[in-house]
Amino acid sequence: MTARIGVVTFPGTLDDQDALRAARLAGAEPVSLWHRDKDLKQVDAVVLAGGFSYGDYLRAGAISRFSPVMETIIEQAKAGMPVLGICNGFQILTEAHLLPGAMLRNNHLHFICRDQKLRVENAETAWTSDYTEGQEIEVPLKNMDGRYVADERVLDELEAEGRVAFRYLDVNPNGSLRDIAGITNAAGNVVGLMPHPEHAVEPLIGTGKTDGLGFFTSILKKLVNA
Repeated sequence: MTARIGVVTFPGTLDDQDALRAARLAGAEPVSLWHRDKDLKQVDAVVLAGGFSYGDYLRAGAISRFSPVMETIIEQAKAGMPVLGICNGFQILTEAHLLPGAMLRNNHLHFICRDQKLRVENAETAWTSDYTEGQEIEVPLKNMDGRYVADERVLDELEAEGRVAFRYLDVNPNGSLRDIAGITNAAGNVVGLMPHPEHAVEPLIGTGKTDGLGFFTSILKKLVNA
């Protein structure tokens, strides 16, 4: 069985081709999905790629959340389909209430682009099982609205339930509360993070490392062994 990983393109998506390539490098069959199409083409998992969907008007991800494809993705995610939201994809997942909290403008009010160190806090999700808890990785980060916020009750819940998936190391690049770089839902099938693992899958591009490939090999093993 060859797992099929779909990558959604919204108007303004920038990193869909990178995500498709990462899926291919991991050994999956990459499938392009268009935002106006409710049909997920029988994919086994979905990636919401980074970019500036609809120009980030209103709020980042606020318009994309209502695209026809999201109706199906929300329904399937609640039924257990693995979904990964990267950067703008993470913003869309919070707008769709598949993940709690919200993404606000960086606290320094500037776009940031840098190689970012992360610590893996949860290695038991569908997208992180090829990592180990406490492992340190480095992947590119690029965002303007990357500050993760939630009320204290939600933050305490995420901490208590082990749902903080990644935390920023060395420097908090955007003011995210509790240095949170990525989270997961309670079931572990939906993961969102601001940094870009799809830009760290080959030694000749991105950070020059392959620290991000584990997201795609993790989901491949999950699907093949399901």
